[in-house]
Amino acid sequence: MLVFAAATARFAPGAARVMGSARLMIDLVIKFFPMTVADEAQIEKLDERAFGPGRYARTAYRLREGVPPDLSLSFVARVGTLLVGANRMTPILVSSTPAMLLGPLTVEPAFRSQGVGEALVKHSLDAAREKGHGLVLLVGDDDYYARLGFSRVPRGKIIMPGPVDPDRLLFCELQPGAFDAASGKMRRA
Repeated sequence: MLVFAAATARFAPGAARVMGSARLMIDLVIKFFPMTVADEAQIEKLDERAFGPGRYARTAYRLREGVPPDLSLSFVARVGTLLVGANRMTPILVSSTPAMLLGPLTVEPAFRSQGVGEALVKHSLDAAREKGHGLVLLVGDDDYYARLGFSRVPRGKIIMPGPVDPDRLLFCELQPGAFDAASGKMRRA
């Protein structure tokens, strides 16, 4: 378990401490855990709220179809028992080179822009690095993921098996030379 924030309750500055007129502010404790099979149903509901039914048509979803995520590299974020974020890492191949596909990264709207998504990605990258994985790929926003160590894949070096904006295909090299060794079409492991 990894703790993200401290739990405190305090009154807003300048608020009267009279019952009914004080505004209580609560800093919630967000804890990170490796994903378990028992988390799947809650994660599916979170993904449905965030991405809708069209998510199944996306190329990255099609690559993950039928391949279970690596639970030791996939994480969830919780406030108490409430699931507020999740990130999966799924093994794939680039031609014959092993790699990991990160995503979907999903955070409850009320918890966005608070560092939850970044923390989930960092936990996954750290765990993958510790286990000796060399390369992580994803389809996402370069501006967001660049600060986490991702870069654009040069056009034509790695090809997804379906429609995807090539400017959104990103990589993070965890071991020196891993990206140079990967070339060709992405496929299920």
